[in-house]
Amino acid sequence: MSDHSSHVSYQHGQEFLAAISERWNYQILREVFFGVGRFGELKRTLGISANILTARLNSLTELGLLAKRAYRPDKPWYEYELTDSARELVVPAIAAITRWAETQTADGDITRYPLMHTTCGNPTNPYLACSSCHEPVEASTLRPVSAEESGGAGQG
Repeated sequence: MSDHSSHVSYQHGQEFLAAISERWNYQILREVFFGVGRFGELKRTLGISANILTARLNSLTELGLLAKRAYRPDKPWYEYELTDSARELVVPAIAAITRWAETQTADGDITRYPLMHTTCGNPTNPYLACSSCHEPVEASTLRPVSAEESGGAGQG
């Protein structure tokens, strides 16, 4: 299998955003991130038909977001995992969406998905932080830089 991560560029942004925002694709990527990687497991967990799952897995693999490997030598059965480029793209989004959903639910019985920071080995609740002051960034404290503030940089 070729490594698609080398061809990812700004021009591909729309294609990847469309791929991730498609209902089944996001759910597949989320389940694979949380450890559900085999076809049958994905089919059962998501309640998706086999033909749609096959098409979505093929599309995500072709885009370079999933890698597949055979886990049975006697049958063409595969398990899927996120590629490195997919981890960079979708893991922050999955973590943010999962955390947001957990805080927005009125149901106290929602399944929580704890996360582990593998660098330090501790459970974590990731958040977006400012690269300058390191304080948490929230929607209400973030806005684009105007052309006047940036001195016209990036305008073209």
